[in-house]
Amino acid sequence: MSREAVNSSQVVVNNPAVTAVSKKSSEWMKKVFPPVIALIGFIVFWQVIVTLIGTPHYILPKPTDIFNAAVSNWSNLSTALTTTIISAVSGFVLSVIGGIGVAVLMASSKLVERSFYPYAIILQTIPVVAIAPIIVIWFGSGMNAIVIIAFTIGFFPMLSNTLIGLNATDHNMKNLFYLYNASKWQVMWKLRFPAALPYIIAGAKISCTLAVVGAIVGEYIAGVGGGAGGLGYAITVAASRLQTPYLFALGLSAAVLGIAFFLIVSYVSRLFLGSWHESEMEQE
Repeated sequence: MSREAVNSSQVVVNNPAVTAVSKKSSEWMKKVFPPVIALIGFIVFWQVIVTLIGTPHYILPKPTDIFNAAVSNWSNLSTALTTTIISAVSGFVLSVIGGIGVAVLMASSKLVERSFYPYAIILQTIPVVAIAPIIVIWFGSGMNAIVIIAFTIGFFPMLSNTLIGLNATDHNMKNLFYLYNASKWQVMWKLRFPAALPYIIAGAKISCTLAVVGAIVGEYIAGVGGGAGGLGYAITVAASRLQTPYLFALGLSAAVLGIAFFLIVSYVSRLFLGSWHESEMEQE
């Protein structure tokens, strides 16, 4: 090997950018590799055990049965998944906007907080299946009722976490703002709201998964049938027809959807908090 080639390889090895990329790749593999191996091991174990026992597919299907059912019913599955995604995202966005907005109003006035926060707690304690029929009576069956149900189940985590974050602002920093004659709304948007971002993101991580649950529950109760039905309707039909492999495929699709929502919110959390908050900063 020539001296120039040796020197160029040393430059590549000693390049901080290359070293940083290699380090990040190694850390990513350490995070991803163990759960992937565990999942593969579980699937193989499931396949082998069910095959050896000989359990009928309508009681406990093998992973290959579930995969084949998903492939053979992919047209219906993809349509149902798309419908549920639209409902869940709409409900989640409304819960974020509504939860943050109401929390800001409550944090701005202790009188408002004491007057209305107990009723928000009462609303959260009522099972969604109990109020869903009322929502259907008021708004009719279909997308509107499903979105409202998803919004209802995801609203309280956003409200509660945002309110806690707004009320947890450092008093010394608030006094400093008041010392410089900052108005109440300046203190809110330039101090309290940024300081509450970790709490808001934490509420969003809870709310996004609950929105999926709310959308599916809404589709059970208020969903429309046929080709426009979501995962909730498809699960109901599969269960009534004893299509257990397809039923597993639908349930796993709902789980994957919830995980995808959570990962997206986690990515947004790293964008907003990664440069300054301990919860998202890279550990040395």
